[in-house]
Amino acid sequence: MWRRSSVRAESMQRIGLVVALMLFAISATAGDIAYVSNQAGGVSRIDPASLVMLDSIDLSDSAPRGLAVTPDGKLLLTANQKTGDVAVIDTQSLKIVRRIPIGKNPEFMRILPDGSKAFVTYEPGSSGGPPSGNGGKGGNGGHDDDDDVTPAHVAVIDLHTWTVVASIIGAPETEGIEFSVDNKQLVVSNEGDDTLTVYATADGKLLRTINLSTWGHRPRGIKRSPDGKHYVVTLENSNALLILDTYFQVVKSVPTGIGPYGVAFDKAGKRIVVAASRGSRLQVFDAETYASVADIAIGKRCWHFTFTPDERRILVACGTSNDVEVIDAVSYQRTTTIPGFNKPWGIVTYPKANGSLETKTAP
Repeated sequence: MWRRSSVRAESMQRIGLVVALMLFAISATAGDIAYVSNQAGGVSRIDPASLVMLDSIDLSDSAPRGLAVTPDGKLLLTANQKTGDVAVIDTQSLKIVRRIPIGKNPEFMRILPDGSKAFVTYEPGSSGGPPSGNGGKGGNGGHDDDDDVTPAHVAVIDLHTWTVVASIIGAPETEGIEFSVDNKQLVVSNEGDDTLTVYATADGKLLRTINLSTWGHRPRGIKRSPDGKHYVVTLENSNALLILDTYFQVVKSVPTGIGPYGVAFDKAGKRIVVAASRGSRLQVFDAETYASVADIAIGKRCWHFTFTPDERRILVACGTSNDVEVIDAVSYQRTTTIPGFNKPWGIVTYPKANGSLETKTAP
């Protein structure tokens, strides 16, 4: 009797251990995830809670840059510089399920909140060469393969048929992409001619062009405020952050550190975060007064960042430091560094959070 009970108890312990391991595995894959594109590697996955790199998706032949997650979190899309396409990756199996040819030098990508379309910038006139060690031509933190004259394009991908259904002819050197609050307009910053261009998301029609050259040069990052009342644009070569109203009139210019690029609001719209990449700083501004709130030393060529889904941290991808740096989103202190990346370019999360490449969608 004792022996039978002992065997039963041991069996129950084994079953309990197996169940615990299964639950751990499920929690590890079902929790919040941050995805980091590596220009000289693939896509790395980070657990935002433990701040540990979990694994990597092999795209070493592709040089992924822009990336986005579908609204349901089931698919990750990457814009790949070397292969001139978009890779579609199953986020459970981590396998590439399809590739969509785009054109030379794909870079930025945004998916409409309803999941119907993806917009991807590419540059037919670019050389398509690999990223340089100094972060861009002339060491200015820009691209080494851009064409300042030939208009860039924005490929429109139907995410139901997985085909390119249109190609919008843009301006030279398209950079950031943002949607209007009603998602009916696509707003693009154009580094090569100091403009913003606004298109209809329904048919790609050019609605207007806004010349920013009076205010500065090389607009790169662009974000809409959560309430939809303002846009913010970084001017990389003028060390400035522009505040524009819904009619794209400039209402204020705010000085920043050297070479501002990525920009984002926090979820509440109370703070604006700017990556001053050439100055190796992450800066935080009050979104009402535009006063400086924090100025944090970070690594080199830190172009893009994201809040974690719980808004407790900011994760910054630093391209030539080859790491992701972690900032406390309350105290604005750098708390730790996650090593092991290979020219990290962009970073997004699922569930979606505000960042330089993404905007949290309403529940």
